[in-house]
Amino acid sequence: MRKLRKRIHTGGRVLLKGAATIILAGITGALAAHGQGASPVVGTTGGQLQGMSEYGIYAYKGIPYAASPVGKNRWRPPQPPQGWDGTRKANAFGYACMQPPGVSTENGGDPGPMSEDCLYLNVWTPDPDPARELPVVVWIHGGAYVFGAGTVEGYSGVPYAAKDVVFVNLNYRLGALGFFGHPALEGETGTVANFGLMDQIAALTWVRQNIAAFGGNPDNVTIMGQSAGAKSVMALYASPLAQGLFHKGVAMSVYVLPDADREKAQTVAASIASAVGLEGAAASVEDLRAIPAIDLVTLQGEGLSLGPVPIVGDLVLPASIQDTFANGQEKAAPLIIGSTSDDGSVISAFGISPSAIVKKMGILGIGLRFLYKSMSEEERARQAIRDAVFTMNPRWVAERHSKRAPTWRYYFDYVAEADREALPGGAPHGYEVAFFLETLPVADGIKDRYSEADMEAARKLAGYITEFARTGVSSSAWETSDRDHDRILLIEADSIKVKKRFLRRRLNAFIGITKLID
Repeated sequence: MRKLRKRIHTGGRVLLKGAATIILAGITGALAAHGQGASPVVGTTGGQLQGMSEYGIYAYKGIPYAASPVGKNRWRPPQPPQGWDGTRKANAFGYACMQPPGVSTENGGDPGPMSEDCLYLNVWTPDPDPARELPVVVWIHGGAYVFGAGTVEGYSGVPYAAKDVVFVNLNYRLGALGFFGHPALEGETGTVANFGLMDQIAALTWVRQNIAAFGGNPDNVTIMGQSAGAKSVMALYASPLAQGLFHKGVAMSVYVLPDADREKAQTVAASIASAVGLEGAAASVEDLRAIPAIDLVTLQGEGLSLGPVPIVGDLVLPASIQDTFANGQEKAAPLIIGSTSDDGSVISAFGISPSAIVKKMGILGIGLRFLYKSMSEEERARQAIRDAVFTMNPRWVAERHSKRAPTWRYYFDYVAEADREALPGGAPHGYEVAFFLETLPVADGIKDRYSEADMEAARKLAGYITEFARTGVSSSAWETSDRDHDRILLIEADSIKVKKRFLRRRLNAFIGITKLID
């Protein structure tokens, strides 16, 4: 059997390293034959844009949705972008936001060149005609709030645009540049610490103001993200500042980890200041803003990062995401939420042993033997951590959010035929992205990597999401889930079907242990 190249799957799609050609599922050779070329000029609030033709789809790349967050704009809410005269070329991605070099490439995809000047978005459309009023999907990348970018190859909008959806992805500030609560900033920013989330809100505001020019309907916007991107979706549902900017959401592999409170944010920020040679909590704003951006995002050590969670207690998130949903105060908009069968793989990827976590649980860890029978200790720990951190959350959310709006759940356990021997534990964290976005890659030299069954699964799942974006209903075959109707779309190798009371005993136990039940 052919030896597979190394696959990395944290916080994004599966990336086959060395890939030279992307063949996008559902895009025919006839479309690809259109090649690269010009696109119609589009008028925006900033000025005119000239994009490019990409596989027969019009792409507008590197569009500034906010002013450069450098100098005095560092750790400030995003400011309106500066306009331009004439027609701006929009045929190349803007810079990725500052992050540890190489981390994104090894954990989801190459973000390209990076800079603190990074607040750009990209738009793919089949027809930039305002009369089209097409549904809009805005993709928010994952990466633990410390790495990633909209420029990652697997986040292409070509497949969705080929299904008559306007697709947008974006960059937002990361790490200490995006989530920072130093005492010196108190009052200066109107009590904002979640600058990365503010960037997302600014991007959605830009979409609201401009997407009609690209053929999109500003009154039919779906936000969609995976991992930290899914956490962002949930945060936007909870934020009073995001209301009116979107109408539906898709949260993929959102995790159960508590938001950081302001006290923790201040402590971490002070530790960061000390680590770069300043006077900790006493450091001045001027000294903090003079620190090179690369120094702030490459710090290593305990207590120097808030990722992978946002901060609770500012204007963006006055209350925690969990409390907002528990109290029924989140946005009343349709929601799809789910996880994968090996989401816990992300924990091991960060060098944390599930078995070690279970051992620290003491008697609770011993009790897992009754829930996870007939399996090794290692497998029991893997599944237990997966269920506690990932699998439980969609059900908990569905039972509460379904009182506000229709909610659908999924469980992704599909592994491509060529990967099944290498991935016996199921679909790793991030593996589902290329299927739901229909961006399955074909690596140079192994062009037969994905079977027709794999491609058909991707077509079907992407169809579910684009139909949801279009109508607010995913599929007649995918039933909603609520407290009285425990239903999930189970996505497996041999079938995609609704399953009732999925892993109910296990999930009940974890919901009870973590005291999440109202």
